[in-house]
Amino acid sequence: MKGAGGTSGGVGQFFIGLAMMCGGFYMLLNAIKITSSFGLGNHLYQFGGFGLTSGMVMIPFIFGIGLMFYNGKNPLGWLLTFGSLIALVFGVISSINFRFAHMSAFDLIVILVLSVGGLGLFLRSLKTIEKRYPQT
Repeated sequence: MKGAGGTSGGVGQFFIGLAMMCGGFYMLLNAIKITSSFGLGNHLYQFGGFGLTSGMVMIPFIFGIGLMFYNGKNPLGWLLTFGSLIALVFGVISSINFRFAHMSAFDLIVILVLSVGGLGLFLRSLKTIEKRYPQT
């Protein structure tokens, strides 16, 4: 009979490792608090003393959309539109702040043991187990 992943590994280890890993990663992701400083007045990019806001990124986007509707084959319209969208997406991503919630050392150890221990059991269950027979 084949076990987890088509190998002779343990099915029990597979499910126990999967449950530990899911629980640990859920607790880890639940402990991360995300804040953002994104807005029309906040600086997305800083060049020396000049700050580029998200409202300023929207100006070439508007002109690019206008050029695309006027002539769909105009490469300048496509460049302005997608260049502005890429700058806006990178600006939003760069304005995100990740912080851990306050927790005790015990909580962090439990999260790490569940996550990494579950990952280890999960991966070990996918490995073929060699059956050793006693030598006579």
